[in-house]
Amino acid sequence: APDAPTGAVLADWRGVITAADRDRYQRRAAAWSLALEQSRRQAGSGDLASLGDLIDPAATRAGVTPPEGAYRCRTVKLGSQGGDGGLGYVVYGWFACRIENTALGLKLTKLSGSQRQAGLLFPENDREMVFLGSMALASEPTARAYGQRPERDMVSVLERIGESRWRLVTPWPANESNLDILELVPAPAGTPARRR
Repeated sequence: APDAPTGAVLADWRGVITAADRDRYQRRAAAWSLALEQSRRQAGSGDLASLGDLIDPAATRAGVTPPEGAYRCRTVKLGSQGGDGGLGYVVYGWFACRIENTALGLKLTKLSGSQRQAGLLFPENDREMVFLGSMALASEPTARAYGQRPERDMVSVLERIGESRWRLVTPWPANESNLDILELVPAPAGTPARRR
């Protein structure tokens, strides 16, 4: 990640994003289209029908910036990089996430689960924030800064899809699916944000 003066907010993701992630970002409509088509045609794991607006690309609302705090989050993987040989979708259980204000801006961290992303949220418009982050796997420590391990870098778009409901959409993830969605809802008051 680029060096920034202490306390400076990185306002523009365009100066930070890698060429590979810029390409993924620019092709996100194609990722939605292919992933939804595969998820409706191929067998999967979980209840796809119950996801509603979570898997509707047009379900975005204004006022995207989420409040700081503890969140419950779950991943939904749509489509298969293995074509017809893979699962069309997988709906995972709930884990812990956190959104916090840092010296560089708003940071999103998935605290538990076997795939844990962490990165910064950059304001784009009233309906989108661009996430540039990295992924930690299994028992690895927290993800490294964006740009340090290209195979783990990720670009995503944060969108608000309900009164207190957001999704982080990752087009063309490195493994398994063609579109990953991290659903985020505020954790009930008093729920500790746990690392597992």
